[in-house]
Amino acid sequence: MRIVVIGATGHIGSFLVPRLVRAGHEVVTISRGTRSAYVDAPEWQQVEQVTADREQEDRDGTFGGRIADLHADAVVDLVCFTLESAEALVAALRGSGTHLVHCGSIWRAGVSHVLPITEGTATAPFGEYGTQKDAIARMLKAETASGGLVTTSVHPGHISGPGWMPIGPLGNLDPAVWTTLSAGAPLEVPGLGAETMAHVHADDVAQAFQLAVERRDAAAGEDFFITAPDALTVRGYAHLAASWFGQEARLESVTWDRFRETTAAEHADASWEHLSRSQVFSLEKPARVLGYQPTYTASETVLDAVRWLVEHDEVSVAGPFRI
Repeated sequence: MRIVVIGATGHIGSFLVPRLVRAGHEVVTISRGTRSAYVDAPEWQQVEQVTADREQEDRDGTFGGRIADLHADAVVDLVCFTLESAEALVAALRGSGTHLVHCGSIWRAGVSHVLPITEGTATAPFGEYGTQKDAIARMLKAETASGGLVTTSVHPGHISGPGWMPIGPLGNLDPAVWTTLSAGAPLEVPGLGAETMAHVHADDVAQAFQLAVERRDAAAGEDFFITAPDALTVRGYAHLAASWFGQEARLESVTWDRFRETTAAEHADASWEHLSRSQVFSLEKPARVLGYQPTYTASETVLDAVRWLVEHDEVSVAGPFRI
């Protein structure tokens, strides 16, 4: 199968491209060419690599045509964030016989009402990012239902893996949290600490995209939430992280007002975005329809990411791993 991967050197593509090559597919990658993949693999030597600035070409109205001219059996779009951009690509591919597999987000779902959340019980999204991802997914489903382009949307959780900072125990990317927990120092926790986060390893997300591509008939017109098989609470995550360094987490519950007073605005805002949703997702549908079986638990996912950061001196911790 000839497969085009847009945004191939990002979190998902770094794992997806080698997977597709190992499975015997012909792969064409599209990226800006400004960085290499997060994980090196010999399979990258076997792909056709195309450099393109999607944002500029979308403005010029040429990106969809560029992708259509590659005559792919499947296009995996990992970096589409607006309905306008998605609609332009669909219009360019319509009638080509190509299968478009779009990367959405669990944030197409809003706050939790019933857990676990399924594709059919998700509440309405809020915020520009989630609203756009939901609008794209609905457009794609309608496109396929009307007899147009065959599409699938895959909605990953908080993608983690070696090479970048994972969403931390407070629902943000503040590196100081790891320093505090590794030292056994007090950590202020906003709210109850029972709020959940839905992590997923980048390689498990790549697995889901590979399955969606290879099981076109089953995936056609469908959407799937993709996460680890379990989820971490704020308190559980903090205690887990502290234990990696032989420490006990010393957590102090504070109000959100207090948390915002003592935390940089970008980190406080990120914490609210993640923890106010407090999401846990069912994997019944992707398991049944695609055969999705995540390799990593949520704990294993964040450990893989943090271990890489520590080993590469990308985060300051008070001592070595004790596991």
